[in-house]
Amino acid sequence: MELFIKFPNEVQGDCLTNLLAKAKDTEWGKRHKFNEIRSYQDFKAAIPLQDYNSIKHDIERTKNGEKNIMWPSDIKWFAKSSGTTDDKSKFIPVGEESLFDCHYKGGKDMLSIYCKWYPDTQVFTGKTIMMGGSSQMNPLNGSLTGDLSAILISNLPFWVTRQQAPGKDIVLMDNWEEKIEKMADKVIKENITSVSGVPSWTQVLFERVLQKTGAKNLHEVWPNLELYMHGAVNFDPFRDRFKEMAPRLNYLETYNASEGFFGIQFEKDVSDFLLMLDYGIFYEFIPQSDWDSDNPTTVSLSDVKVGEKYAVVISTNAGLWRYQLGDTVEFTSINPYRIRIFGRTKHFINAFGEELMIDNANKAIKIACEKTDSVINEWTAAPQFLVGEGSGCHEWVMEFEKEPDNISYFAEVLDNALKTLNSDYEAKRFNDMILGPPQIIPVPKQTFYNWLKSKGKLGGQNKVPRLNNERKFVEGVLSFKS
Repeated sequence: MELFIKFPNEVQGDCLTNLLAKAKDTEWGKRHKFNEIRSYQDFKAAIPLQDYNSIKHDIERTKNGEKNIMWPSDIKWFAKSSGTTDDKSKFIPVGEESLFDCHYKGGKDMLSIYCKWYPDTQVFTGKTIMMGGSSQMNPLNGSLTGDLSAILISNLPFWVTRQQAPGKDIVLMDNWEEKIEKMADKVIKENITSVSGVPSWTQVLFERVLQKTGAKNLHEVWPNLELYMHGAVNFDPFRDRFKEMAPRLNYLETYNASEGFFGIQFEKDVSDFLLMLDYGIFYEFIPQSDWDSDNPTTVSLSDVKVGEKYAVVISTNAGLWRYQLGDTVEFTSINPYRIRIFGRTKHFINAFGEELMIDNANKAIKIACEKTDSVINEWTAAPQFLVGEGSGCHEWVMEFEKEPDNISYFAEVLDNALKTLNSDYEAKRFNDMILGPPQIIPVPKQTFYNWLKSKGKLGGQNKVPRLNNERKFVEGVLSFKS
């Protein structure tokens, strides 16, 4: 890490050179003349910006067994994720290089940073719990698809699996209700020193362990528990409950996704991420002023500025080329390069790992309105976070022009449509364990108008925010409910 902190732009330049050299004889390499690219400007000129829809055909071909299309190495694994505009799921290629030189390297660097924070740590003297998402692996024409967590756990090196509790036979179960029960029974008896996973599912396990043992907190069950590694969703809504359950727990946050491992919290009490520059990922950034452009400008790492917001573009050692990630970040430092996650380029809710996108919501609302003979003027939605042992939910504030005869039926149709459109939402809604059914809050006509008026935002260019991870818009609108 000290090398890329000291020479960040040189490391990134070498990364791009190596990626292009490795892939020059692939279909993409020949199509875009990788062997003629000599500079970042050449790279930008040779390859247009991509999104999932623009590369979907080549990913499908790779899934079907064709080789050497976007990347020369054999791609057998595809991380299943939601968030595309046209599909219930997208499938992100995960090759051997991205597994070992990116994701697993990130895991080792996380532990290295933690050891620097706490030189006397005993985290390696016990076992670790790894919480994954939906972990059913689906053979598909010789390839395998599943959540990234399942892919990582299935391929873990021996030095990790020997410390893992429980074993793969339980961790990779696809029935979450049964898996939580079996995990709780097994890990209660172990010397657990660390845990990693998405906060929502981790909380479910922790609550179950406390219920089964009758302990006041987790340190009574695991006296040596010291580290929780988390990422993927905002931890703030879970923080107070975690402190109640494990008062002595230390926290380390990461920024990773199906497409790659991008950042690690670098200082104990600072909630930004060191941008990891030697994981086989070349970074570009779209300035905020160009987010809505049909032909946005990109800049390399050397041209970013502190305090500016950018959309992230990546080229990776799994064959994604100039791929628009959809995430937006703000640079908090350029020596070293540190970022904080600002949001997404599109409206979304991802409080529990559901990755609910605006396109999903619009389509589901249309279906619900058609089936209930109702009409909506305005709406906004936000998460209602976990309270104690209960599940969270999404609250939808809706101003109807024509209200449905039965709000409960409208909510049920909306819920079922979202499950059909979004696999991550469907997984989090399993048995109401993490995410309960949507709650519809009808408001009188003119409520949204009065709220916008109070903000001085009446007019055609001012739009109601639809989906947001925070509740400020929902609460703001509800304050005008008469």
